[in-house]
Amino acid sequence: MIDETVAEIRAMRTHSTSAVAVKATESLAELLDREYVTVDEFERDLEHNAGVLRRSNPSHAALHNAMREVERSIVGEPTTVEGAKQLLEDVIGRVVADVETSKAAAAANAAERIVDGDTLLVHDYSTTVLESIETAASEGAHLTVYVTEARPRTLGRKTARALAGMDRVDTRMVVDGAMGYALRDCDRVLLGITCITGGTYYNRVGTFPLVVTARELGVPVTAVGSGAKTIEEFRFENEFRDAVEVMREPVEGVTIENPSYDATPVGMIDTVITDDGVRE
Repeated sequence: MIDETVAEIRAMRTHSTSAVAVKATESLAELLDREYVTVDEFERDLEHNAGVLRRSNPSHAALHNAMREVERSIVGEPTTVEGAKQLLEDVIGRVVADVETSKAAAAANAAERIVDGDTLLVHDYSTTVLESIETAASEGAHLTVYVTEARPRTLGRKTARALAGMDRVDTRMVVDGAMGYALRDCDRVLLGITCITGGTYYNRVGTFPLVVTARELGVPVTAVGSGAKTIEEFRFENEFRDAVEVMREPVEGVTIENPSYDATPVGMIDTVITDDGVRE
């Protein structure tokens, strides 16, 4: 389960950062079925696997925090292998519940800022953003939502399919280069959060030009996500993905760079909403 989860995270088959943190935490349940002679042996294996999972995507603050919380809650605490396994089972449940509760609370806080008749623009794929929109719509708001494709992975298409299934949401898709066209009709940009650290907001590539364009056009930008994604003393590492995502057939003499994330000064974001509240 752990090896499969690491491979899935590295291949970006799980797209939401919160979902990645949950899946990684749940995969540690594999250790419950392993045999250990001593508590030290169990703890060494836990630390090793938590580290492997954490390094599977060093850009995800929520993943980093979840793995660190599991280690902090267990290492040095149990006195028997049986007790260690029971503690791990309990901690997995608590950490997963915390991630999901924090995400839901952030989405609820964001939904309160969405009003009937709003036209929004979203980028990439964020389950927290989707939950925010779904909550607002379920409470009676009629919304128009523009979705960028989020090239080269085109995860915006997945977002569009999710939005199309929501009542009272008129979903429209544009290519990333048409963001300026779409923004002229928008009341707000609503984005997820990969990580906020050291005064910098990290999110899927394409976010920075979107924020710059929105500011030029006077469209406010809101970032929403779990407070666990705001982290100090964290070294964000951008991920450079396979060039084949950009161009299937390589061209001689052309070097393709395919970064996964953009860095945006957090001061360019008008509102940051987490489960802890709203920061203007």
